[in-house]
Amino acid sequence: MTFIFIVLLYLGLNLGQETSALAGTPPKPTLSVQSGSVIARGKPVTISCEVTTGAREYRLYKEGGPHPWRTQNTLEATNKAEFLIPSIEQQYGGRYRCYYKTTAGWSEHSDPLELVVTGLYSKPSLSVQPSSVVTSGENITCQCGSQLGFSRFVLTKEGEQKPSLILDSVFINSTGQFQSLFPVGPVTPSQKWTFRCYGYHAISPQVWSEPSDPLEIHVSEAVDPLRLSPNMSDPKTAPVSQPQDYTKENLIRIGVSVLVLVLLGILLYEDQHSQRRIQYTASREKSVSVKVAETTE
Repeated sequence: MTFIFIVLLYLGLNLGQETSALAGTPPKPTLSVQSGSVIARGKPVTISCEVTTGAREYRLYKEGGPHPWRTQNTLEATNKAEFLIPSIEQQYGGRYRCYYKTTAGWSEHSDPLELVVTGLYSKPSLSVQPSSVVTSGENITCQCGSQLGFSRFVLTKEGEQKPSLILDSVFINSTGQFQSLFPVGPVTPSQKWTFRCYGYHAISPQVWSEPSDPLEIHVSEAVDPLRLSPNMSDPKTAPVSQPQDYTKENLIRIGVSVLVLVLLGILLYEDQHSQRRIQYTASREKSVSVKVAETTE
């Protein structure tokens, strides 16, 4: 009899657990910030907790802070609750979660949302190696540095919500500053490559400095070396002949032409002079012949 009672008790417990599992805990909500999770100090922030089943009570809390931090109750079931921070300051930086209540009970907690507050320290410097003007497919290195002794530096790319890279800082004796070198690439002209960087201390990872001045990388199309090689069979790609200097050759031609003209002039002069001499001689011989004839008579 005791054995049968134990079996029935065991079956009842299992049935209760299965019934509870079928009813299920309400699914976890989604926690988000419309303006992005990296926010400048003093800006207003609205944190949204969204659900799919509808709820009348929502709770928001910050890890390490009071639990719950904020509560919102509604008369009718809604799918979203919004929690406003009118002006975000250093103390609001941290990791947040939310959850809600239905007739089935409290839901699972949402995935964490990390809020970062910027503008608490002076901005670091940001530079690039080898140059800010590169060819498509090249790699670059962004250097973020400061003398404030930040534990880590963060590199962000314009248009992306999440930080691109986070690296520990290294102290450089020659410059007296802390810095991190961020490898980036290969870069392509199809994207916009504008970067900023921040610094922060390890004891407060959600409190960052002011952003550095923007660094824009200009990417040009890669040139195909085959297109640059001369192709004699294709007149479009044939090398263009450079203009040559014909001054010396022209001078030689002019000199030869002048010399030929001079020689022709001399020859004409000699020919005319020779004809005159012949005419003169013939005229004298005729005169002599006439005189001889007259004397004979």
